[in-house]
Amino acid sequence: MDSQKIRQSYIDFFNSHGHKTIARAPLVPYNDPTTLFTGSGMQPLIPYLLGEPHPDGERLVNSQTCLRAQDIEEVGDNRHTTFFEMLGNWSLGDYFKKEQIPWLFEFLTDKVGLDPNKLYVTCYLGNPEFNIPKDNESAEIWEKLFSSKNIEAKTADIGSEEAGYSRGINPNERIFYYDGKKNWWSRSGAETDTPIGDPCGPDTEVFYEFENVIHDTKWGEKCHPNCDCGRFLEIANSVFMAYKRTDSGFIPLQKPNVDFGGGLERIAVAAINDPDVFKISLIKPIIEKLETLSSKSYDSHTVSMRVIADHLRAATFLAVDGVTPSNKEQGYVMRRLVRRAIRFAFELGIEQNFLEQIVPVITNLYQEDFPEVAASRDKVIDILVKEEKIFRQTLRKGLNEFTRLVGDKLSGQAIFKLYDTYGFPVELSKEEAFKRDLLVEDNADQEFEKLMNEQKSRSQTAAKGVFKGGLGGHTEQHKKYHTATHLMYQALRNVLGDHVIQRGSNITQERLRFDFSHPEKMTPEEIKQVEDIVNEQIKKDLKVSYREFPTQDALDLGALGQFGDRYGDRVKVYKMIADNEEKPFSFEICGGPHVEHTLELAEGNKTFKIIKEESSSAGIRRIKACLLPAG
Repeated sequence: MDSQKIRQSYIDFFNSHGHKTIARAPLVPYNDPTTLFTGSGMQPLIPYLLGEPHPDGERLVNSQTCLRAQDIEEVGDNRHTTFFEMLGNWSLGDYFKKEQIPWLFEFLTDKVGLDPNKLYVTCYLGNPEFNIPKDNESAEIWEKLFSSKNIEAKTADIGSEEAGYSRGINPNERIFYYDGKKNWWSRSGAETDTPIGDPCGPDTEVFYEFENVIHDTKWGEKCHPNCDCGRFLEIANSVFMAYKRTDSGFIPLQKPNVDFGGGLERIAVAAINDPDVFKISLIKPIIEKLETLSSKSYDSHTVSMRVIADHLRAATFLAVDGVTPSNKEQGYVMRRLVRRAIRFAFELGIEQNFLEQIVPVITNLYQEDFPEVAASRDKVIDILVKEEKIFRQTLRKGLNEFTRLVGDKLSGQAIFKLYDTYGFPVELSKEEAFKRDLLVEDNADQEFEKLMNEQKSRSQTAAKGVFKGGLGGHTEQHKKYHTATHLMYQALRNVLGDHVIQRGSNITQERLRFDFSHPEKMTPEEIKQVEDIVNEQIKKDLKVSYREFPTQDALDLGALGQFGDRYGDRVKVYKMIADNEEKPFSFEICGGPHVEHTLELAEGNKTFKIIKEESSSAGIRRIKACLLPAG
């Protein structure tokens, strides 16, 4: 079964068990200041896992596209990718372990066709300190399921990951108990780190064994399911949110939830019984096109082709979801992905018309299953081809800077500067030095690596605190700025015109930021008009409420949405209206949260003020605004 069939089979399977298919969320989260990208399947579902009713009910299923930019430097081995799909199913207070685990086992073995002899599972060991019991229930369910396939499944208490490396696996062991660092879910990781007030619980993970992979002892003396050597690959994880942490410990939730995530690409790798993710049907055609364009083989240029295939899949979906290359935030990551892909294309000898030949291959792989890819295909190609042309101009600038930076010797510092500032590939710097008969300093490579590692360290430090649950934006101040964003959106349309469409937002406790389509800089008069309109609506004390609608009805009624969003059959629409008026000032599709009355925004004698209006990217303007003391 290829990747596309696995995705559809998964959706169909859970549809048959009463799950409603929900649309994927965009790669750029809406009003979540804690992260740049949607990095997991459950991320968009956080409010509902916390108890908010979902418009589509208690049983949900989808395939969520995800992007993890922190993995950029890891791409090149046989399993790391920045872009991936996460198959997900959720029970919002409905079914639990005795339904979820058998369904998952049936899907993996009977639908996908995985050999159950190659499956191993892990469960939660328990923590007496917090009075949280060992998850024997999950283990017993797994034991019966393996027995139904005539497989003996002994259990083993491993404990820590480190203990696994010294213990290994004994004959017929298939169900392994690990501690709260490996088999517990909370926003912050282990049960000991669970924030007060958060839902949390044990999980059970499924691993697929590649028998032909030899254990690498650099990870530890012996192999076990949680080993990083590549012999075992985690393909699925069912989280059972059964608890809530309080000041006095962990208490059971009245309605426990199931949050399942299974990597589509990983399940597809298991289906072909080959640990190389770049050989699955969603990536292999890209590799084959690269082989054709370069007249080189995947076996001889493996890393280059892997990086290109991964990065351009990610960039394509970013473009589908409304991102354009820039030097800020999501646009910067997109630019970095595209330019890294082009650099590696140089190594393959592909120097002209690169993206216009590769991107259509990628869109063809997804357009049948994601209609938005088909709808935006030409736009996506135009965006990425334009970026390629800009980058090639940048490379030419790099050549012009080469003489000034290099002098009579090529140093590691010069190589790094050319690479970091001008996107100049390392190999091109060395080749240019060779052409000009210049010496390359003996320690150039080491110096370059040192500077790259320092930069990587800075990036990782900056990324700390990125998404661990998406709840950072639910304080009262966030609600006020979220409400102000709605008011400003409508005010902008009133002043500038209906061409204004939201292209992104970011809300913190200190300010709101709002990106929107508009071809030119706003005048001071236009900015003042928008401020006045927002402050007028705040003083009117508009009542803020919401109602669920069938999606098409909401759109037909004129509800505004965010560019790039795709919705399920039902949506939540927030209305802001004065008591004495018939027509709402703001009527917008949104998940919340907001204040209940707009006059709350003026508490403490505050007034709405636009503090900056600037360009975000071509045709996109950016506003930053605050609630400041009047006067």
